[in-house]
Amino acid sequence: MVFYLDHAATTPLRPESRQAWLAASTEPGNAASTHGAGQRARRLLEESRERIAAVLDCEPIEVVLTSGGTESINTALRGLWRVRAEKSRSIVLPDGEHHATMDTVGALVADGAQCVPVRLDSVGRIDADAFAAALPGAALATALVANNEVGTVNDAAALARAAGRTAVPMHLDAVAGLGHVPLSFRDLRGDAPAAGGLVAMSLAGHKVGAPVGIGALIVARTARMAPLLHGGSQQRGLRAGTQDIAGAAAFAAALECAETERVTENQRLGALRDLLIAGILASVPAAELLGDPIDRLPNNAHILFPGAVGESLLFLLDVAGVAASTGSACQAGVAEPSHVVMAMGRSEHDARSVLRFTFGRTSSDADVDAVLAVIVDAYARASGTLNGR
Repeated sequence: MVFYLDHAATTPLRPESRQAWLAASTEPGNAASTHGAGQRARRLLEESRERIAAVLDCEPIEVVLTSGGTESINTALRGLWRVRAEKSRSIVLPDGEHHATMDTVGALVADGAQCVPVRLDSVGRIDADAFAAALPGAALATALVANNEVGTVNDAAALARAAGRTAVPMHLDAVAGLGHVPLSFRDLRGDAPAAGGLVAMSLAGHKVGAPVGIGALIVARTARMAPLLHGGSQQRGLRAGTQDIAGAAAFAAALECAETERVTENQRLGALRDLLIAGILASVPAAELLGDPIDRLPNNAHILFPGAVGESLLFLLDVAGVAASTGSACQAGVAEPSHVVMAMGRSEHDARSVLRFTFGRTSSDADVDAVLAVIVDAYARASGTLNGR
């Protein structure tokens, strides 16, 4: 039996989403076709877009369907850069962002952009004052709603307001926060001018129980953004290509379910998270919770195990039937230290000694019990202290 505690990576497909996908996938027709079958497909597509918009409190026309979070982030950052590069070359990039953002900005730097870093504090939160100070004159800015590794929730509204005051267009990566943090695109935009403030927000469906391969980029209707893909006028010309009707229907169903249960599910997951944290800290006194102890995602427990290699811990837990994550990237098969942990001021050694446990809809007390039953032995083995070694 597998005890799955890696829901932040992907969470199981919801039955409602599966049913919506199957029902939509049997319908013939391309939404761009003018015959009856095509128009029925178009109607289903636009109804799904309206449902997504209703949950995220935006206009349906602002919902640009994509293949997921990475495409959404690339579309936002590259698209904003292309229309702003003549005015400014600088991109405001907080430390500790997701690699989809970091690598995209890195590619833009290779094309002539200048990266303006913003520090994180000791719990992984973006320093709001430093963020605001970096904005004047920037081409664009980006930030996480919640850190995908350590779970700390940022004050996204304050960051967006700062961007609005300086007329800098801003992108929010809401992938980790989706289903856990209230996301109103309208409220986050506030009274931002057309030229600045929050103009784009990235989402991925598989984080809330939709199939892998569907996501969205919410783009303010007043935003100026160049397309990443060419070949058609679909979705305001921002994302050319035949639209995934079944994926849109599945995403809408999953998103509605996640929002309906968000408050009660956050309470349940928060209780499981706290039970796990308390149990680990009691049984492994050297362990340390990283990230904000209060303002964190309700499903995230990010633990430092001093002296143990995270990859070794991960392997030992996997053998015991527990699926977790190191929370760090793995490039070409070589495990890297967590850049988020190092951005919080911790050592590279610490950044190699972390595990991320994340809960979801299918989690229960049994998952907590499974971890606590094996963590002491796993830590002893991974830190080389078993039998005095």
